[in-house]
Amino acid sequence: MTETVTLTLDGIQYRLPIIHGTEGERAVDISGLRAATGLITLDDGYGNTGSCRSAITFIDGEQGVLRYRGVPIEELAGRSSFIEVAELLIFGDLPDAQEREEFRQLLTENSALHRDMRKHFDGFPVNAHPMAILSAMINAIQAYDLPGIHITEEADFRRAAAMLLAKTRTIAAASYKAHLGQPLAYPRYDLPYAENFLHMMFSLPYRDYEATPEVANALNLFFVLHADHEQNCSTSTVRMVASSGANLFTSVSAGVAALWGPSHGGANMAVIEMLQEIQDDGIPVARFLDQIKDRRLGRRLMGFGHRVYRNVDPRARILKVAAHELLESMRIDDPLLEIAKELEEAALADDYFVQRRLYPNVDFYSGIILRAIGIPLDMFTVLFAIGRTAGWIAHWKEIVDDTAGRIHRPRQLYVGNRVTSWVPYEER
Repeated sequence: MTETVTLTLDGIQYRLPIIHGTEGERAVDISGLRAATGLITLDDGYGNTGSCRSAITFIDGEQGVLRYRGVPIEELAGRSSFIEVAELLIFGDLPDAQEREEFRQLLTENSALHRDMRKHFDGFPVNAHPMAILSAMINAIQAYDLPGIHITEEADFRRAAAMLLAKTRTIAAASYKAHLGQPLAYPRYDLPYAENFLHMMFSLPYRDYEATPEVANALNLFFVLHADHEQNCSTSTVRMVASSGANLFTSVSAGVAALWGPSHGGANMAVIEMLQEIQDDGIPVARFLDQIKDRRLGRRLMGFGHRVYRNVDPRARILKVAAHELLESMRIDDPLLEIAKELEEAALADDYFVQRRLYPNVDFYSGIILRAIGIPLDMFTVLFAIGRTAGWIAHWKEIVDDTAGRIHRPRQLYVGNRVTSWVPYEER
């Protein structure tokens, strides 16, 4: 017997079915509510609304659980490369040796940009934000590299997925080089994914950049932990755009634009800006935390707490270890990183923050790692986008594969003027 809930309206009872997820979650199916009752539900910001059924990522915010296709993030972080994780998210399973090699070859073959695409970088102002460049250039990829806008064959999709993962990295590095006025570095076909990005970022015509294992591992881990995170703002944007029938590159380009918002992908930048403010103002960490506690001042502790996780962010737990190991191996003398360590220790020892579950989140440690590697502040969100591209591709495919799906079209509750007569200009 189907489990239901009952809604009573004007003395009439309506039964709404309950849908069960594989992890014990339950949802009330209201898809027929308006047709049956004339009512819609109102949920500002979709904080309590399930917009889809997805088999990609599972999060339990209360228990601090994150799994990609059922695999715990702790296992993936310790054993998988970013590309293996991307294949898991996109294709549904961990690849075997042959699948891994075939996808690696596709990445290699599609890493370089079409010669004419390289000219576009000259068309952007030197101070153009790299996220603007990334969004525009991703949208342009299909015009140069695909015979048609729409992908219908599995082999074409595999090539397009590899192309997008490879070229997003290349575009990101090229936007940085264009900003500096340096020659664009070509990808090297003998380097893994993270090392290749660092090569394109930091190599010069007269000196190749060779990443240390510690730096490469930290960046690979950053990509793995940012590869997907369920129905966040940018992923929901990709799915919304994809539901219209938009192609893969257009949909992911829209995701980049959504991620650019400071409330989403810019959080790790805000962490570094906060640390810089503490240093510039010469505020002792203890006094800064006192200012945070004084709500009249309206100050925020950036990089602490999370909308989904009411316990420790599992990604933060992993990155914390990686950040400390990276700083120790690099022996960096950076006052901001020292402030970050002091701030972390003080906040975790303060009952005010512990009782409010304000633990360091993934953005706190990722900002520290990216700064230690030498990534400029305005490139932080770009690196987030590189990692998240894997999840965006997976969600685009899930939308396209759903033959029963339809274009997403939320309802609204109108609160504007009632019928209002037009007034001639001279009488206004």
